[in-house]
Amino acid sequence: MKKVVMLIFILFSVLDGYAQSCDFAETSLLPDDIDTSVASPDSSRPYALIAGGSKGIGYALAEALAKRKYNLILIARHLDSLQAAKNKLESAYSIHVEILVHDLSREESATEIAKWCIDRNIHLKVLANVAGHGGPRDYLLTSLDTLRYMVRLNVESMMALSLTLLPLLEKNAPSYILNVASMAGFAPIPIKNLYSATKSAVIFFSYSLRYQLKKKHISVSCLCPGPVFTKPEVRRETEKRFGWFGKKMAVSPKRVGEIAVKKTLKGRLIIVPGTLSKVISVLLRALPRRTVTSLYAKAGT
Repeated sequence: MKKVVMLIFILFSVLDGYAQSCDFAETSLLPDDIDTSVASPDSSRPYALIAGGSKGIGYALAEALAKRKYNLILIARHLDSLQAAKNKLESAYSIHVEILVHDLSREESATEIAKWCIDRNIHLKVLANVAGHGGPRDYLLTSLDTLRYMVRLNVESMMALSLTLLPLLEKNAPSYILNVASMAGFAPIPIKNLYSATKSAVIFFSYSLRYQLKKKHISVSCLCPGPVFTKPEVRRETEKRFGWFGKKMAVSPKRVGEIAVKKTLKGRLIIVPGTLSKVISVLLRALPRRTVTSLYAKAGT
């Protein structure tokens, strides 16, 4: 029985790493930042800012918030995808969507975004830090520049946006911060060393920040998804490699977005979408890290 359990979470981790890397790689090679936004005509309604909100899980979060009549500020590096997301959301939900084109790995981005929001006195109630970078290769097989980019995007941008937008979130409290990590953050993964380390940092940061901001009436949540079919090719490859198990474990982006927003607004700290994912996340956290790391290493995941 023990071997079966171990096999399940090892397989899950392979799926998680594959799905996450495909999702994040989609937004990692895009043009430099250009501010294309205009002032909002409806600043009285609550706003949600989503860093990395044009595609995948970010867009799913945007849609779930739009259903709840939040105006949106979407940030990404690709103007075309941002404009497409804006058009779809405004048409479907009768809300207002601002788009800001920024490379969130740049040190100046968080300050520029916060200044834009503060200058317009945005009624900011929700900050979702979604942007991240994965990839199939990690640490020993990747250049130093790529590793630094991963740290800046996965950790530094989340930390910086949370801090620079804190005055607006406090002003509009009760408010919410949602940081997007991964199931990979629950345990060290040798072949995805730095990726799992950055996602672990997101989880630990969220735990601590929740208690630091409690008296300010700002709730902090952390989304830790497993395999998510963000693109048709991700679904095809997952089903090809893992068959029925892959399909059983996967959760659609739309469902992830709805679960994440619902539980964030209810004040949940750790959010793991999917029943099987929840079970495996408990196992990963319960087993000694040394044991889990050894199992990952032996499995080559």
